[in-house]
Amino acid sequence: MYKVLITGGNGVIGKELQKTLKEHNCEVRILTRTPEKDNEFYWNIENDYIDIKAFEKITHIVHLAGAGIADKRWSQQRKNEISKSRVHTANLLYKYTKKTRTKLKGFISAGGIGYYGSITTNKIYTENDQPFSDFISKVCIEWEESAQQFKKLNVPVTIFRTGVVLSKKGGALSKMNTPIFLTPLGIGNQYIPWIHLNDLCLLFTKAILENGLTGVYNAVAPEHHTNNSFTKAISKITNKPLLPIGIPKIFLKLMLGELSTLVLNGSRISSKKTEKHHTFIFPTLQEALNNLLKSN
Repeated sequence: MYKVLITGGNGVIGKELQKTLKEHNCEVRILTRTPEKDNEFYWNIENDYIDIKAFEKITHIVHLAGAGIADKRWSQQRKNEISKSRVHTANLLYKYTKKTRTKLKGFISAGGIGYYGSITTNKIYTENDQPFSDFISKVCIEWEESAQQFKKLNVPVTIFRTGVVLSKKGGALSKMNTPIFLTPLGIGNQYIPWIHLNDLCLLFTKAILENGLTGVYNAVAPEHHTNNSFTKAISKITNKPLLPIGIPKIFLKLMLGELSTLVLNGSRISSKKTEKHHTFIFPTLQEALNNLLKSN
């Protein structure tokens, strides 16, 4: 039996991943600041502390921890929190894995399509493309570097550069699917690379169960959508009116500051490498939205 230690296990992705792993007969442990259950262990990144009992006989670590990138305006303090919650936590996991001499079979980390930058282009980005140079891409670079250091311990590393995760509760979809009406952001031509939560959890699970699934993969669905087409698809399924004019860029910039670059830009991301290992349950946006919205 595989024994998997998860950071960020109480988030939207982490909770669903726990269910998926248990369905595949994996034992799950969680690192949290407020342990309450038998499978939860205390950690405190400010104090560089992890309960070493969490590492006993574990076979894999799944690193999902990270402050929400789009939850708050990007003050300098928030930027530091976004980076530290991903990079410092991975460094701490590395330190304790080495300290406890834990023989891991794999280190699987979330990553971000922000690696390619908050830009709108005609290019379809693959895992071989170079990163951009804005704030979010720099975070993603450091995030991946902190994961790749596990190779020094001869631990296989898998990184999933994740797009917008669609789920029934929480996340981007709940923000887009407003109670009264729907409206595009800016002129709406920016792409929104996305993935259904179930597909993402299966990818993490496959990285544990299948030895060959190592390296970097774009965790995005095969179908490309702009903000306009995405919003129209939600409108059609929910029967909510779609405003013909998007929220002006200038308003979003005033409201969100630098964070506005994240919602006003986006390019297409290729899933071809990922599709060699995973057949998507929800390859189209309509299938994903039908599953997530029609059953509510």
